[in-house]
Amino acid sequence: MSNKFKNSFEYYQESKTKLAAGVASNLRLAMKPVPIFAKYAKGSRVVDVDDNEYVDYIMAYGPQILGHAHDRFVEAVSNQASIGQAYGVQHRGEIDLADKLIKHIPCAELISLNSTGSEAVHTAVRLARAFTKRNKIIRFEGQYHGWLDTIFTSNNSDEKVKPGTMGQDPNALNTVIQIPWNDEEILEETFAKYGDEIACVLTEPYMCNSGCLPPKKGYMEKVREITQQYGALLIFDEVITGFRLGLGGAQERLGITPDLATFGKALAGGMPLSAIAGKKEIMDYISRSDVFHMGTLNGNPLCTAGAIATIEILEENNGKVYEIMTSISKKLTDGMKQIADQYNVPFVINSQGTVFHTMIIESEENIDTFEQFEKRDAEKFAKLAEYLLEEGVMVRPSGLWYISTSHTEEDIEITLHAFEKAIKRLS
Repeated sequence: MSNKFKNSFEYYQESKTKLAAGVASNLRLAMKPVPIFAKYAKGSRVVDVDDNEYVDYIMAYGPQILGHAHDRFVEAVSNQASIGQAYGVQHRGEIDLADKLIKHIPCAELISLNSTGSEAVHTAVRLARAFTKRNKIIRFEGQYHGWLDTIFTSNNSDEKVKPGTMGQDPNALNTVIQIPWNDEEILEETFAKYGDEIACVLTEPYMCNSGCLPPKKGYMEKVREITQQYGALLIFDEVITGFRLGLGGAQERLGITPDLATFGKALAGGMPLSAIAGKKEIMDYISRSDVFHMGTLNGNPLCTAGAIATIEILEENNGKVYEIMTSISKKLTDGMKQIADQYNVPFVINSQGTVFHTMIIESEENIDTFEQFEKRDAEKFAKLAEYLLEEGVMVRPSGLWYISTSHTEEDIEITLHAFEKAIKRLS
């Protein structure tokens, strides 16, 4: 191993004797040649324990939409910390945050707060079952909705949905139906067969976790139509897209209002906070305690302070910052595609503004199904990510990139220079 990562390697060896797998999340094991240990971060940059500086496009797996340690964000959270980090009773910050969410999110009539995206999805599904008095849910291959037993699946196409991990309750997925995304015919067939048993359709409105795949023209409209036809709820998992694609999330962009939606990641700029937003008649199941909603740190003042600060910054100048981030993203992706073409590397980029997925794949078609996405050369891209890390650019080995308000034209120049060196090594 290069001496460049000497301290991270030593930290990792020590960590493996004290933390299971040596990391706090299995996702981090994908980073090669070794999971990097951060020393500090500011703006678009991360500095590791070997004093290597990186332009960061992982952005904590999406939450850091303002970049690291944004001054106003830090001030808001610090001010709150000085007067209490958790009260166990209500506080004004919960109301003020809910007010902002209701203002921006089309489906939001009432709000409920949690700590993680997995919890938010779990609550939304529970609400759907309570409201419809049905048990089955439809989800789609390749989409990720958290790692809890009731929703975490492998990406199989068999009749019986398979668990995503060992140790899951073998009965937890008995009511889950998993079908291909972007296939209207199979969607209709599934409802024709199980329609009066289906509580909800749960979907990423843009399939960000696997390829940033957009819905085909008319597909999401069809999902909305068929759920209404059969009396099932439509749940948008906006844990990634919420406050990243715009203040109103994917539902505002698509012009389609779901019954419920879940939010996390960018919502609180790096603080552990998630939210369920939905129609009053559904959310009232929580209000009446028909659906129990609990959590020791739900809506804690540190996280709500971070969320309010994040949204206020994003709101400025009518959300002008989204145009800037999208412009930065386009310049970067256009530059990478040009370089990849120059070195005859088959490179596809699916971009949704401030988040995009890069793939090494032989294809002349638009990549808009999970089946197509699975044909990418994942191993080869992971090697590219390793080369980029050595050149001072930090990206997810899966190929998912996040842009923040702190990324600059200089970052683009540095990244494209590193990308060309990495591509040249790869080819």
